[in-house]
Amino acid sequence: MRVLVVTAVAAERDAVCAAAEPCDGMTLPGGHELRRAAGLPVALDALAAGVGPAAAAAGTATALTAAALAGQPYDLVVSAGIGGGFSPGPGSGAPLGSVVVADAIVAGDLGAESPDGFVPVTELGFGTVVHRPDPALVRAVAAASGAAVGPVVTVSTVTGSADRAAELAERHPGVRAEAMEGFGVAEAAAAHGVPVLEIRTISNAVGPRDRAAWRIGEALTALTGAFRTLPGALTATAGPAPEPHHP
Repeated sequence: MRVLVVTAVAAERDAVCAAAEPCDGMTLPGGHELRRAAGLPVALDALAAGVGPAAAAAGTATALTAAALAGQPYDLVVSAGIGGGFSPGPGSGAPLGSVVVADAIVAGDLGAESPDGFVPVTELGFGTVVHRPDPALVRAVAAASGAAVGPVVTVSTVTGSADRAAELAERHPGVRAEAMEGFGVAEAAAAHGVPVLEIRTISNAVGPRDRAAWRIGEALTALTGAFRTLPGALTATAGPAPEPHHP
């Protein structure tokens, strides 16, 4: 199995690579550096594509196209990194330092404002606002990493108020986390017909921005831990290779 892991920034990419050292570098078209892990039961490449859904989609599409043209297409794309956790509640939320695996990768603010509130782009007759990873794969990865499962919303503007956090939580029942890249990665993966996952580790609470309360180092350490368990979960989910057929 060949896996492409897409993060926003180098620190997240390096946290992924720390689970699979050594990681050798290679340059993609457009100048992005891809880090390729060695010695794992799955082939894993890590890419820091940039912040936000547009950069994430562009970087992911570039890597997928380059792999396909080289005759080595990816079998899975994983959007990964740190993110904000919603306040824990019944069936929702995620505390600092925890791991979240998305069962729905949701465009949280793709749509239009109206006198009656936010209208998602699908209700305007365009596109999609959610990608749903394979449930069996989500369960296996979550069980291996001790992660919570639930929706992760992708936003272009990070939430900075309690009102906005409450609005997102009401609009997306059961939401666990907020980040800025997952939906862009998922759109590129869908265009190439490749399955997608999103894994987030929680560095801060969604709501008023209190930088002193953020735990970025702990979240990056948790990201490394989650990716130490990923190859085993993927191998177990894939099952044994089929027996060769002899006529």
